[in-house]
Amino acid sequence: MRGTNKEEKYVPTSEEKAANSPEETELKRGLSARHLQMIAIGGAIGTGLFVASGKTISTTGPGGAIVAYGLIGIMVLFLMQSLGEMAAHLPVPGSFQTYATRYVSSSFGFTMGWNYWFNWAITVATELVAVGEVMKYWLPETPSWVWAGTFLVLLTGLNALSAKAYGEGEFWLATIKVVTVIVFLIAGIAMIFGILGGASPGVSNWTAGDAPFVGGPIAIFSIFMVAGFSFQGTEMIGVAAGESKNPRRDVPRALTSVFWRIMLFYIGAMVIIGFLIPYTDPNLLTAAEGDINISPFTLIFERAGISFAAAAMNAVILTAVLSAGNSGLYVSARMLFSLAQEGKAPKVFTKVNKGGVPMPALMATSAVGAIGFIASIISQEAAYLWLVNVSGLAGFITWVGIAVAHYRFRRAYVRQGHSLNDLPYVAPFFPVGPIIAFIMCLLVIGGQNYEAILEGNWAGVMSSYIGLPVFIAVWVIHALVTRDRLIPLEKVDVGGIDSATIKAQQ
Repeated sequence: MRGTNKEEKYVPTSEEKAANSPEETELKRGLSARHLQMIAIGGAIGTGLFVASGKTISTTGPGGAIVAYGLIGIMVLFLMQSLGEMAAHLPVPGSFQTYATRYVSSSFGFTMGWNYWFNWAITVATELVAVGEVMKYWLPETPSWVWAGTFLVLLTGLNALSAKAYGEGEFWLATIKVVTVIVFLIAGIAMIFGILGGASPGVSNWTAGDAPFVGGPIAIFSIFMVAGFSFQGTEMIGVAAGESKNPRRDVPRALTSVFWRIMLFYIGAMVIIGFLIPYTDPNLLTAAEGDINISPFTLIFERAGISFAAAAMNAVILTAVLSAGNSGLYVSARMLFSLAQEGKAPKVFTKVNKGGVPMPALMATSAVGAIGFIASIISQEAAYLWLVNVSGLAGFITWVGIAVAHYRFRRAYVRQGHSLNDLPYVAPFFPVGPIIAFIMCLLVIGGQNYEAILEGNWAGVMSSYIGLPVFIAVWVIHALVTRDRLIPLEKVDVGGIDSATIKAQQ
């Protein structure tokens, strides 16, 4: 037998070296606490705040907008607490895909993983479409595909360096957005009190017409999807936990603090806009169609005396688009890597470069982004609408999966005799938190385009809901083929990763 003779020394083959080499099949933990903070913040601050906030206030009034974003914010808080408990205990790049596999069933995890990969791979495509539109502000004669290709190469190159390089890039892109919102809030408060921009409007815009609430509960409900889409990206921190230097400490801290900062930014912005711009202003609706010259942020900055407000906001929106594309490439590549590690995707996607980056997974995601952009060139408006709708629904499905996985994890953890004191972080509102989040997500999924259902617009229904039957079909087919079943709570694998293992991965 090989190895029994002292004079015989076993030399592994090149294939065995490749299979066992941590440099080629393992990620590296290079993300610090500040990276995690900005990854979560940057994922949730984008065009939904800078542009779409105008349509939100126009539809529901300032009071209705605050209620809609506040309710969705509470739902997101519960989801992030659920994710924080699992990610601090088991910080892996597969995140909710791995949790769904371990705590629910293999088929559920399989579908969750591919759903999330598809979600952000498609989001990269939508951001490439947006890049071309943003750049037309300065260079209208240059074809959109030139800018899309340029920025796709740039973002792919940044992600190819290392997780730390991605984190550093996202830190500065997100910082620009955060500084913009802070300046907006300060300028807006000064304008409300008459310090900038002339006389104070007082509360006139909160009392005119049907303000502060317009359209009643139905209008507020119609904004839920917009608000939810704005917050999508906060769950990225769960994926980033797999490459965090100290996930047990940094992930719960980042999730808690980031939630309150995001709520302050969104609710604060709605309050400022509600005071300074009447909900009947037609510019609010026109801005939502992509005219940055009359976005709420641009209008208020101009009234504060900033003459180059439109150009500045266009630059900020460009950073928001690049940030979303940068993060989309990162999380989708890691999700594909994780799927391959668990045998749910081709093994080639487990390979990583010397910087610990899963290059085959990254290149595959970049290719999907490029294909999506090419589709938008062929039929720009139709392609963009379908891509955004499919991506938005996929994000809510992911949130449903997080709530389900956490509910089963906690029940299994306790049933198997473990103490909650042994968890690095404990979600404080269990079981109410994940249950409420689960129900609210289902309501948003079901009602995201209820107008099309009521009007009998089946093309609109198809474009809005196509992601849901596809998700269910993949789940059911995989379960039938593999004969997969729900894992009994007594057999759920609730093991975590200890500090020594985390340290060895750095």
